[in-house]
Amino acid sequence: MLLNSLRSQFRQLKATRDAYGEALVELGKENKDIVVLDADTSSSTRTKLFAKTFPERFFNVGIAEQNLIGISAGLARCGKIPFASSFSVFVPGKCVDQIRNAVAYPRLNVKIVATHSGLATGADGAMHQAIEDIAITRAIPNMMVVVPADAVETKKAIRAIVRYVGPVYVRLCRQSTPIVYGEDCSYALGKGVTLTDGDDAGVIACGVMVTEALLAAERLRDKGIFVKVIDMHTVKPIDEELIVKTAKETGAIVTAEDHNVIGGLGGAISEILTEKYPVLMGRVGVNDVFGESGETDELMVRYGLTADNIVQKVKDLMIRKR
Repeated sequence: MLLNSLRSQFRQLKATRDAYGEALVELGKENKDIVVLDADTSSSTRTKLFAKTFPERFFNVGIAEQNLIGISAGLARCGKIPFASSFSVFVPGKCVDQIRNAVAYPRLNVKIVATHSGLATGADGAMHQAIEDIAITRAIPNMMVVVPADAVETKKAIRAIVRYVGPVYVRLCRQSTPIVYGEDCSYALGKGVTLTDGDDAGVIACGVMVTEALLAAERLRDKGIFVKVIDMHTVKPIDEELIVKTAKETGAIVTAEDHNVIGGLGGAISEILTEKYPVLMGRVGVNDVFGESGETDELMVRYGLTADNIVQKVKDLMIRKR
């Protein structure tokens, strides 16, 4: 991607949850084994699109997240490919036991796709702003954890997890976000995507923070600092090879995520670098606090989840490298 095209490209906005709903309909036409379940949030998660097209393959279990997972596990046992959806604060938040024991332990082919993640959820406030869901799901054995950067990548991720046999957690957001990728981009689960090159530092981001990382790279370039930006869309299994390679090439890593800095992308990368190739590192994320009600843009600024915060973190590491 050329950074000088960012301003024009980022005028294109689409919510990842909208792309999810569209992808389900497309896949439903191709594969009759796909079934979709929701916990009374189908209008918000956009699974309503599948329900309208394939009512006989859609199940609204009501406000009963434990049942959502249990029924999905049963359908997987019967050879179906169930997609279970709700808000990320509810799934995994209200049903960790069922995800762990009914889905992950027997390694069933259940796809858990949750929307309304992170502080970007906005005005719904702290009770609905999941900032710990990546930490929860990536700590469960057998679980794959995927956090797409935009609507285009979301569709490719949903198609990819249908081909993958096993439990997956996909984290989507509520609001419309900039389009990062072209429709012809390649996608592979477990493989990070290098979006810009640079050897001063590496910025590794996921989800909504990929856009901020690219904007930060543009601002840093104007100051003579060149960073490698990586979209780490699969947090588990994570691309260890690319992480270590970037650490060796740059000597400094900054992570960026709309999630608690404890246990998320930054935590995962810290674990790898500590053992494989220790370098200077900084984390941009939610600093172990709950959010509050507010407009998304206001919250991202208040809690330090912006391109400016990434720029400052990189500059701090540049000083320490001298």
